[in-house]
Amino acid sequence: MPRDLHVLVRQNPSADYTRLPRQSGPADAGPLKGPAPLDIVVSLRRHGDELHISAFRPGERTPGTRMHRARLAVPAPVLLAKASRLRSVWRDRLIGYDPDPFDPYPFATAVDFTPHAAVAERKVAELAEEGRYFLETMFDGTDRSLVRFREYLSATLTEHGSLRISFDSDLHLPWPMLAVDTGRPDPWADFLGHRHQIEQTGAAYPPIQPPNSARAKPVTSLNTDDQLTGIGRAPEVRKLLEDRSQLTVRTDSDLLLEALSAAVLDEDVMYFWCHGQFVANDSPYEQLAVRLSDDRHIDAELVRRHRRRHLDRPDAVFRPFVLLNACHTGQSAAAELDHLGRALVDLGADGVLGPQLQIPQEFAAEYAFAFLDHYLTGEFTAGEITQQLVRWFAREYRNPLALAYSLHCGIDSILELNP
Repeated sequence: MPRDLHVLVRQNPSADYTRLPRQSGPADAGPLKGPAPLDIVVSLRRHGDELHISAFRPGERTPGTRMHRARLAVPAPVLLAKASRLRSVWRDRLIGYDPDPFDPYPFATAVDFTPHAAVAERKVAELAEEGRYFLETMFDGTDRSLVRFREYLSATLTEHGSLRISFDSDLHLPWPMLAVDTGRPDPWADFLGHRHQIEQTGAAYPPIQPPNSARAKPVTSLNTDDQLTGIGRAPEVRKLLEDRSQLTVRTDSDLLLEALSAAVLDEDVMYFWCHGQFVANDSPYEQLAVRLSDDRHIDAELVRRHRRRHLDRPDAVFRPFVLLNACHTGQSAAAELDHLGRALVDLGADGVLGPQLQIPQEFAAEYAFAFLDHYLTGEFTAGEITQQLVRWFAREYRNPLALAYSLHCGIDSILELNP
């Protein structure tokens, strides 16, 4: 006689006929694998020269009448100019410090600042004060909404310990180099990049790509200029990549552009150890470009041109974490200019880490070794590592230059490995 069959569906082989990442599941399916929620998201939108800012903390009840938001009194061009000034202060007052012709540029030629610890501490205190001044002028004003927002954000950044913060911003600002006033005598603890894990977002929606398969050994590339291969710990960085990954080395722009033109460029880490500079390109704004061993400048537009046809292809793969260890690659010359890191993220990169200013090459090589040594373990996220390195260089070497590295997306980027 007929009877009901009790069926339990344990799989979903069709994935609901969608390529979109799954956001939720049945109650009995257990916790979904994925990054933890951010602690706070700060959104900075530009409308002409006006700037509008808002913030929320996932899991925290917003005010009963509105979100935390306000219109800034400072115009966007003025804020961008202040950001450029802050980068220049770091360059001139720290890296450009040259008190003794017999010991020229001590903070540009060494990683360890402890032989000049007293001077280094004074410089750090000065840079922290500059970072506080930037935030104070950014939120200066008497409008009631702005005053309330300023109080809320200041309390959040100073009273809640270490947070995971995403600045979703139309302006690329040196967030880790900014500072709050904690009232403590230690200026290191006031820098946002020392207190918190920080990323800047604001890119396009990521392209939908095939599922990522963890592998036993990561796939990496070293895109470099032959003239830089012997500087500092650069040889050790290459050996690290050779020993712990499947490494491809590119020293010619044609090889890099050929790889970017392929539908599948399935690398876990792309490391650039090369020159970065602004070039005119007959445009109203200078274009940020990197250069390998040849003389071709590779800018955001060239990268987009070579990869554009694969952006919406269902079989295309491009999701590396990118370490752009070249001068200026973490920031743009003007608000109207998409920087190189933004272009790579728009095309699918999982995150981009690069310096906000011209970093001394000895320190850049040291930073790259430390970052990759941690990242290739598959145990730490990029956000965790960047904060750890800020604190480590401060503690061991009294060196604040790790604060100059800016994470564009990728706070949750982590290398997934099979044991």
